Amino acid sequence: MGLYGHGSELSVFLFLMMIFLLVPSVIHAQTYNDSGDASSSTADLQAQQGYLDVVSNSEGYMQTLHIPSDQMIFNVKPIYDNQGKEISLSLSLKPDLGNLYQQIGLENKSKDIVFIYPSFTQAAYGDHGFYNYYRKQCDTSCLTVPIPDKVNGAQSSSIVGAWALKLLDYPYIKDQDIDKNPDILKQYKRVIVLHNEYVTKKEFDAITSHPNVIFLYPNALYAEVATNYDNNTITLVRGHGYPNTSIKNGFGWKDDNSKYEYDVACSDWNFYHKDNYTMLNCYPEYKILTSTVMLELLQKSDPTTLLDDVANWLIYPQDVKVTENLLDDFDVSGTSIPTWVQEPALWLSNKEITKQEFSNMIQYLSENKIIK
Repeated sequence: MGLYGHGSELSVFLFLMMIFLLVPSVIHAQTYNDSGDASSSTADLQAQQGYLDVVSNSEGYMQTLHIPSDQMIFNVKPIYDNQGKEISLSLSLKPDLGNLYQQIGLENKSKDIVFIYPSFTQAAYGDHGFYNYYRKQCDTSCLTVPIPDKVNGAQSSSIVGAWALKLLDYPYIKDQDIDKNPDILKQYKRVIVLHNEYVTKKEFDAITSHPNVIFLYPNALYAEVATNYDNNTITLVRGHGYPNTSIKNGFGWKDDNSKYEYDVACSDWNFYHKDNYTMLNCYPEYKILTSTVMLELLQKSDPTTLLDDVANWLIYPQDVKVTENLLDDFDVSGTSIPTWVQEPALWLSNKEITKQEFSNMIQYLSENKIIK
């Protein structure tokens, strides 16, 4: 059953009031897709009445997403060429969502969290690049491609996620910055990896040896490339079925989570631990446009604890410390939550409502002084 098929009249009323009080948001920046059709992972966004229609074609996995405009925390405007092909996106902050942006870290977050823009992956997916070779459209000459000097990415290089984080004022570095100076990561307390599918061995070692890494996208660190800075190129060395089809992950990395790459809906997303890393179980390129919870968890000391904290509160609802831990997940202060919230907490645990719906309710209860 859905959200409104549960609970008391009071809980239904509060949910409805909370939904009416939600205000859409928006930010400033532009994104540009790779030219041509060589990318194996593209996204065409079409503006419809009240929602964006997203057609994701990732390596032949065609999926369509319908994203309601009033749920987006950024203004997203698709830009088309004369043939109707989407060539860029414009993202901007919504002026009336200043408080929300503060909540998810626009100005008050630590500056020692950095994300890595996958410039090598942008290059690999470009025109006359690796994917033309994979499709047998050219010879091995396509396995050497220029390193881009501009951020002109697409879904394949996690461009939406990159711009969302940049608009929230996260610092960033590029693949080549780490390859040239692997120690650069040591100055940051946390590293957020996007869809950095193609990396050098030096970059792979620098990332995997860092003590606090969030892999926000699956299928990262999948294939090895070599750099030549004299002519500013990368060349595929190993991985993604090269130099023979039996080779998948070019580093033999046991923590590879590429199996989640094709879940672009992220309807059941969750952070989880694998060895020393924090990973996400879906490809969040479009979920990141609507999920304040996902963005907020990037700043938490342990993004995986949300459902654990819900479960603990269900067991110990009167425990002040347990209550504070749960509320902290949603950037809310308090020591007492109404007992009837146990019902929607159970719905969340049973995946009958989303994390965002539960978060919206908690925010509403806090703003209206119902949480003490």
